Amino acid sequence: MTIEGEKTVPTAATARRGIVGRLSWGLADQAASSLSNFAVGIYVARSLGVTAFGVFSLAWVTYGVVLSVSRGVGTDPLVVRFSGVPDASWRGAVARSSGTALGVGAVIGTVCLAVGLALGGSVGIAFACLGVMLPGLLLQDAWRYAFFAAGTGRKAFVNDLVWGVALVPAMVVAARVGSVAAFVLAWGASAAVAALYGCLQSGIRPQLTGARQWLRTHRDLGYRYLVENTCLSGASQLRAYGLGAIVGVGAVGAVRGAELLLGPFLAVLMGLSLVTVAEAARVLRQAPHRLGPFCLLLGGGQAVAALLWGAALLLMPDRLGAFVLGDVWHDASQLILPAVLGVAGAGLGTGAAAGLRALAAARRSLRSQLFASACYVSGGLGGAVAAGTVGSAWGVAVATLCGSAVWWLQLRTALREHHQNHIREVRTP
Repeated sequence: MTIEGEKTVPTAATARRGIVGRLSWGLADQAASSLSNFAVGIYVARSLGVTAFGVFSLAWVTYGVVLSVSRGVGTDPLVVRFSGVPDASWRGAVARSSGTALGVGAVIGTVCLAVGLALGGSVGIAFACLGVMLPGLLLQDAWRYAFFAAGTGRKAFVNDLVWGVALVPAMVVAARVGSVAAFVLAWGASAAVAALYGCLQSGIRPQLTGARQWLRTHRDLGYRYLVENTCLSGASQLRAYGLGAIVGVGAVGAVRGAELLLGPFLAVLMGLSLVTVAEAARVLRQAPHRLGPFCLLLGGGQAVAALLWGAALLLMPDRLGAFVLGDVWHDASQLILPAVLGVAGAGLGTGAAAGLRALAAARRSLRSQLFASACYVSGGLGGAVAAGTVGSAWGVAVATLCGSAVWWLQLRTALREHHQNHIREVRTP
């Protein structure tokens, strides 16, 4: 019997069930996201061929950079500071953070549109179309973060399903047109449908006018996360552009093809903070001593899963690979082993990254990301100069493993500092 007014303290078993439930919805959401991304990549690769697919991949990589900007200033601070808070506080924060994402999409989208029109050609047109679609793409991602911060991952899963359903007719129309621009527009338009549905799910309208207040209030985290996120995605973009310049645009398509074969894990890595940062923040509040093992379980689990998937890919017959990727398979198949090792290393590192985010150790996470990004670019481009596309893939694999080691060293130091600060606070009268 509970005395009226007394707070009910959740048991360890109840807390574990809550974590498992939220992580399950996170995995389901990432499975839906992975499937749609994988389907888009495969469909475009088979429809366009390796060179045109390389152009589409450049637009895709650019979207990843812009997404990192939006997450850094808008939704990463939301997950760190508004996970598990009262509903009224969450709703106000979501209105401002989603407005920030929409504003980022509008501003950078205008720049992409102008640059694309100035460039011309297939690459320029693809970038111009991306610019038009960016606001919807970023708003859809913002809703996913918002739902996971509230612990309602089911809504994020449904939103991604809506995007996937809208993709089907959009891709069919794009295939009939048969151009890179048509596929970019189809991909972005279906995301806009899901973004509008997110407004209905949440009952919240993004506040563009609240973006300035949001940026000012959370600038201590936002600017560091902005640099950290753009270092990661910017490194991928630099590697893609550099690889295209050194080896050729077809090499970019081959790398993207290998990434598609690892699509389920890459999609999880890209969106993992939707689940793990929010859960790590809850673990820190409820049982700080469990944060380290929690992060190790997350990172180790992903690394093992990536290696198992990679083993299956290495045993896949050429006939099946050609059926999936078409002409892209021949070049992509040579990159499977280094790509698998790179994804395994990145998976291990994301566990430590989630812990640093939960601790709000933005300075240490930024330091780790700067080092990892520098290694990524150096390894990818240095490998390309030395041994072409295959050399670039091996350079990235080695760089990712080195970066993961730095992430864990920084987390260990941050956990020690947090423990010492907690003891100091307890001893202070």
